[in-house]
Formats: sequence, C-alpha cells, structure tokens
Amino acid sequence: MSTIKKRKTLDDYFLNKPSKQSKTSNVPKLPREHESIPGLRILTDFVTAEEEQGFLTFLDQQEWRTDLARRVIHYGGTYCLMPPRTATAEERKRIENTILTAHPMPNQLDFIVSRMIGHGLYTNANRPEYCIVNEYKDRQGISAHVENFRFISPVCAVTLSQGDWMRFHELTKADDGSVRSGKASKAEKTGRVKDVWMPRKSLLVMEGEAREKWQHEIVRSKRGRTAPDWRRISLTFRTDKDK
Repeated sequence: MSTIKKRKTLDDYFLNKPSKQSKTSNVPKLPREHESIPGLRILTDFVTAEEEQGFLTFLDQQEWRTDLARRVIHYGGTYCLMPPRTATAEERKRIENTILTAHPMPNQLDFIVSRMIGHGLYTNANRPEYCIVNEYKDRQGISAHVENFRFISPVCAVTLSQGDWMRFHELTKADDGSVRSGKASKAEKTGRVKDVWMPRKSLLVMEGEAREKWQHEIVRSKRGRTAPDWRRISLTFRTDKDK
C-alpha cells in the first residue's frame, strides 16, 4: 500500500526546528578573519538552500517600504520615511518627524538568530532585536557608512538569492556618521579600499575594526550581476547596547 507524503507548508521550514549548532557547549569554530580587515569574517553556507527558498517565499508575501531607491522591510524598533525630492520644506519636516513603529521580529527569523547564538556571535541575553531587509536589483546599492555605535558588536548580515560584492573603506578613526545626515561622506579615510565577495547563503560578521573603522557599501554597478533576473536580499541584524 503506497503512502502519501504530506505537502510542506511555509511553517515547516522555520518553526521550532532543533539545530545541533544551537548547543553553546559545542560552539562551531569561526572562520579566520579577513587578511586585510581585522574583525571581518564570512561564514559560507550559513543557511541551506531549502531554508533560503522558504524565507524568500515568506518575504515576497510581506509589505515592503518603497520610499527609497531599493525596497526595504524593518523588523523591530522604529524608523521614519525619506521625503521625496519634490517635497516642500513643510512636507519634508512633517515626513521626517513622523516616527513609525516596525513590526516585531517574526518567528520565521528565529532559526537564523538561534544559529548565530550557536556560533557564539550573540548570547540569549543580547540576541538581535532588529533586522533590516534590503532588496538590491539592477544597479541598486547603498552608500558607504558605519553602523550606528548604539548597536553592540558584531553586526551580522545574511545574503540570500544571489551573491554580491561589498566594498570597505578604511577610516583614520572610528566614525559612525550617518548617510542621511551627510556625515558619513565627510569621515576621514586612509585611502585603503577592499572589495569582499559575499556568497549566496553566507553570513557576514563585522566586529572590532571591521565594525568601527571601516565603512562598508554596496556599489551601484553591474559588477557580478550578470544574470538578467539578478536579485540580492540582505538581512542585517543588530541589537542595542543598552538593553
């Protein structure tokens, strides 16, 4: 008598799956730091192809922020929208002063957070509170910046769908000036620039100098984006120092 296999649902990819990597008594060894950027690591195959596809399906069902050049989703914390270039001074002030509350971190992210804890990158006491999801297509990118120092080290980012290059600029001193304020572009640089490849399904880890003294950016170019339907989804995880 033949058996009928139960068809998987989206929840089957995420909900309460035990992982050997979650045992803190047997923390997996992290890869060596980047040879030129202290504190930078790339963990390849951090998620499986099945997990990746399940989460991409989940994201495609969500509501995205569309006021930026790229699509974005915020989980945890608050944010404000970017005024359009055609906005009047009054409209700009109103939009920038409107604080929006993001949805909390969804259960579908638990397996990634647990895996990062299992690798010793975070603890249960300082588990990530925020996740920003960015979608990059065609020539879309993000300007060079350092993550705000209100967030603890490390800052971690998962790459899904397609790999891409991240460019790092060394600073003369730690500086977390933001892109929005214009301070990031004024940070003093040493002139050293390094391009790092982020493979699909990988986790990028920035701590120490990589976190504080190197700006990172996604260059607006077609380099490495040869597929006609090229698309990269990044999930950046952060948590406050004062929890």
